[in-house]
Amino acid sequence: MSRPRIVIVGAGFAGYRTARTLARAARGRAEITLLNPTDYFLYLPLLPQVAAGILEPRRVTVSLAGTLPDVRLVLGEAGRIDLDGRTVHYTGPEGERGSLGYDRLVLAAGSVNKLLPIPGVAEHAHGFRGLPEALYLRDHVTRQVELASSDGEGPLCSARCTFVVVGAGYTGTEVAAQGQLFTDALVRAHPLRKGMRPRWMLLDVAERVLPELDERLSGTADRVLRERGVDVRMGTSVKEATPDGVLLTDGEFVGTRTLVWCVGVRPDPLAESLGLPMERGRLLVEPTLQVPGRPEVFACGDAAAVPDLEKPGAYTPMTAQHAWRQGKVAGHNIAASLTGGELRPYRHKDMGFVVDLGGVKAAANPLGIPLSGLPAGAVTRGYHLAAMPGNRVRVAADWLLDAVLPRQTVQLGLVRSWSVPLDTASPELARAPDGRERRETDTASGGAGAPSAGGRKAVGGGGGDDTSRTITSPTPEPVRSESAKRNRQAAKPRQDAEQSRPQPAPTRSSPTRSAPQEGDR
Repeated sequence: MSRPRIVIVGAGFAGYRTARTLARAARGRAEITLLNPTDYFLYLPLLPQVAAGILEPRRVTVSLAGTLPDVRLVLGEAGRIDLDGRTVHYTGPEGERGSLGYDRLVLAAGSVNKLLPIPGVAEHAHGFRGLPEALYLRDHVTRQVELASSDGEGPLCSARCTFVVVGAGYTGTEVAAQGQLFTDALVRAHPLRKGMRPRWMLLDVAERVLPELDERLSGTADRVLRERGVDVRMGTSVKEATPDGVLLTDGEFVGTRTLVWCVGVRPDPLAESLGLPMERGRLLVEPTLQVPGRPEVFACGDAAAVPDLEKPGAYTPMTAQHAWRQGKVAGHNIAASLTGGELRPYRHKDMGFVVDLGGVKAAANPLGIPLSGLPAGAVTRGYHLAAMPGNRVRVAADWLLDAVLPRQTVQLGLVRSWSVPLDTASPELARAPDGRERRETDTASGGAGAPSAGGRKAVGGGGGDDTSRTITSPTPEPVRSESAKRNRQAAKPRQDAEQSRPQPAPTRSSPTRSAPQEGDR
């Protein structure tokens, strides 16, 4: 008798925990397949420390093959899901197509950047949901401080040293807190003109920082940010984003080359494509995490609207804690559904929250006990070490080195601005270059005034663009079709005739200004 086939879509907090729980419960009696675009699980809470140069990128990634030996990993992005045929169709990393049949399906596709209809934001902002975005922000911030140091004075110098973060939730607060410390360290290596200091702004339409937490913890975070020099503005957001800065809702225009979008997340669009009942973009499920009418389909994490049994009529929020715990329940219930066991409903009890504010500062309430300062910092880092499914020694070693050694203030240029657009269904992947981007990159490398790769403006850098600082692997020459060859041959006589005509003598005129180079922005 063949083993039951279980396909898990997504290896975030929910998908990874489901796979690990199932592998331990099945003990080889089921064929477990994990479909994910990358070969690692990303520990998102520590991503701001990657952007701030505290942790190296691989520290926050956990190998799927190394920690899930009994799970088959398939690299790819899920596309069409045939619920009646019990088949998941996917696209591999090199464009190949494939399909996976299943007896049980787990939808744990996670979430992507939340977009709002604000002019210019999609073109000039970057999110903070994946490793490529964190790496880009780290390089970009470093570049801006270096360029500001060489510029000296003026509005451009001030704009380069102004960093705007929209969204005062967990991610935005930690990015602003870590960012201010990071740029202060950069300035020590690249001094600015006298009296000038990098300026970080944190905006949100909410009344206070971290509105999800109680007022005491929110007040602690607000105080730490302001003491550090962060310009915290509540009840204010972006009305319009432009190449030169942002127009705020209070009417003020702030010159900047950096707009970090941390407004929130929305469920992965894959959930909507199924045509099943939804709740604000999330797939409705029963307390057992099964999809109504489809007992073979389970959903958990940010893509699922899970009833909150502690608050009747409400759904659990989209947080890593809930996704991690739901993954454990999903793994147990799938194993029980195969053996005729009892399915458990998802219930939770809040154990508290932690917010890392950089250095020894943090805000935490473990078991409902509010903490701040050094005790909160110790609890926060202890919690992260305990929660990470791998790399604990390496993370602790990086923290120790950061405490005794200066940070490495260099930009590697491995991620370009156009490769991490805000509007993407796959923030965990950097956008690969296509033919158009290749041509524009070649043009840009030939002289000033050429557009940057991608042909679109993005957050960041006035004069120092990504195209001149990025190391990339060579792109193979495109295959020329026979029709294209014929068209070129037909056009050659006409070109020769044009070249044989006498050319007018050159006339002196004023130098022509080349178009401004679109680098990061």
